[in-house]
Amino acid sequence: MPEPSAAVLERRIDTLKRQIVALGRLRPGTLSQQYNVCGNPTCRCKADPPQRHGPYYQLSYTWRRKSRTHFVRAEDFPQIQREVANYERLRALVGQWIDAALEIARLERQARHYPQEKSDGKSRRARKPKRRGR
Repeated sequence: MPEPSAAVLERRIDTLKRQIVALGRLRPGTLSQQYNVCGNPTCRCKADPPQRHGPYYQLSYTWRRKSRTHFVRAEDFPQIQREVANYERLRALVGQWIDAALEIARLERQARHYPQEKSDGKSRRARKPKRRGR
């Protein structure tokens, strides 16, 4: 498969930018479910088999070198789950943007150093070295 041109990569970056703008609310972190056992000896959580209390949802994240954990109400869980997914999508899109930008830089560097190779599409390393006569 031929490598994409700088123009194709620039269009890809523009598409990524539009997708980033359309994401909506963002929230870093990981959502988890917690189950608790209380101290009441006659409670259902002490039965055989135990039926623990919960689930209770929890959001954990680190932002600006500070770790935080918040309990999440069940009615807020779907919205926070979307925000966490949006944040993960943002990170993936930014990664793709960086990949495309690095490839553009590589293509530009290659065009500056090896302008004659632009037309045939072969890299300098791909060609066999010429043998010198002995």
